[in-house]
Amino acid sequence: MSNDPEKTARLRAAAERALAEADQRRKDTPPLDLPEELGGRDGPEPIRFGDWEKKGIVSDF
Repeated sequence: MSNDPEKTARLRAAAERALAEADQRRKDTPPLDLPEELGGRDGPEPIRFGDWEKKGIVSDF
C-alpha cells in the first residue's frame, strides 16, 4: 500500500463508491425467472468451478 495518505483516501473512497454502485445494481436487477432444470447434475455448478466429473472421471476445460 502506498504511504501517501491522500492517495489512500482517494482509493478507499473510489472503492466504497464502486461497492455501493454494485450493491444498488444488484437491488435494481430483477431475479431471473428460469425454469427448473430436469435431469441436471447434483452439487456445485461445474462451469463455475471449472471441472466436470462423471462416474469418477474428471475433465478440466
